[in-house]
Amino acid sequence: MAATQGLALAAPRTASASWRQLLLCVGPGFLIAVGYMDPGNWATDIAAGSAYGYGLLWVIVLANVVAMVLQRLALALGIASGRNLAEICRDRYARPVVILLWVVAELAIISTDLAEVIGTVIALQLLVHLPLAWGLVASVIEVFLVLGLQRWGVRRLEATVLALMAIISTCFVLELLWAPLRWGAMAQGLLPGTAIWHDPAMAYIAIGIVGATVMPHNLYLHSALVQNSAPGVPRQRAVTLASIDSNVALGVAMLINAAILVVAAAAFHAHGRHDVASLSQAHGLLAPLLGAPLAGTVFAIGLLASGMNATMTGTLAGQVVMEGFIRLPLRPVPRRLLTRGVAVIPAALMILLGGVAGLDHLLILSQVVLAIQLPFAAIPLLLATSDRAVMGRLRISLALRLAGWSICIVLCALAVVAVLF
Repeated sequence: MAATQGLALAAPRTASASWRQLLLCVGPGFLIAVGYMDPGNWATDIAAGSAYGYGLLWVIVLANVVAMVLQRLALALGIASGRNLAEICRDRYARPVVILLWVVAELAIISTDLAEVIGTVIALQLLVHLPLAWGLVASVIEVFLVLGLQRWGVRRLEATVLALMAIISTCFVLELLWAPLRWGAMAQGLLPGTAIWHDPAMAYIAIGIVGATVMPHNLYLHSALVQNSAPGVPRQRAVTLASIDSNVALGVAMLINAAILVVAAAAFHAHGRHDVASLSQAHGLLAPLLGAPLAGTVFAIGLLASGMNATMTGTLAGQVVMEGFIRLPLRPVPRRLLTRGVAVIPAALMILLGGVAGLDHLLILSQVVLAIQLPFAAIPLLLATSDRAVMGRLRISLALRLAGWSICIVLCALAVVAVLF
């Protein structure tokens, strides 16, 4: 009897310990996920839904599956080696290769920052009618707000991220409730189509979706964030729990991105508006086409929240990349102002030359550029996680290596196609 009671008591304690371990590992995945729902995602998803209805929904799903695999590699690298991807590259490759990888990583962060700047500028104009030039100033001030949040500590930063994710999710739940959805067409949109091979414009948008979804800097950042996220948890167990955290967070991001495309398909494509490729145009058309007066306001609030959220991960990733590749421990304020300042320049030029329309084109282009840069992070990541000298017993399985190389081959092909565009 006593032995039976002992077993009965042991089970809850074991379950409780497992939950405590999982809670220790929760957080980095959600910090990473915010980069998968930034203004660049909004632009590509809206353009896809407007022009092709639900036809590119499968690209969003497939891109998120790719993201889950690559982020799984990144977190495994960080936990197994105790180092981030930038540090691993610095130690493994010759100096010219390291410099090349560092420059490409910095360009990826600038491309992401550019999307955040444009999203913030457009959102502020839509919400409070702030002139575009003043919106650029506000996007620089936003940097200091984010850096102030960092001083609260990682856990409070994660809580802020979750709050902003909740705002974005709520906004698109409302949009979905207002939109007249076609469930049969949505189901068909989940099946890969052949039209993408014959339509260059469709392929361009699809590449933009991939670039907006699988961001290079997130691979560096994730490998850094997980290193101290679960003290005392065995490494193999930590990889499993961190993967759960990552996959759940990326699953939420996938649903939000799918919702953006679905709303665009229901509101614009279904009404014959196949030319809506700008955030401001989408904002102006949502209310009359959906018959919901608040639809445009809700859209703008979600857009502003997404830009603020993504700025946080860009700040953290910039520090990881610079310190990891070239051992330059630049303080957060000048480091962040440097990349934000570089990102503001093309946005300012586009405002002068083309106004809001020019910003929208630049926004989608920045996501295509990210797709071109992605193999420069994905291939070193796969090589490192496949190396027993780096990973030890946590070296990735043969199945994961095969999946990883298949993904890298596809990403290289997409980068070549994007360059040819």
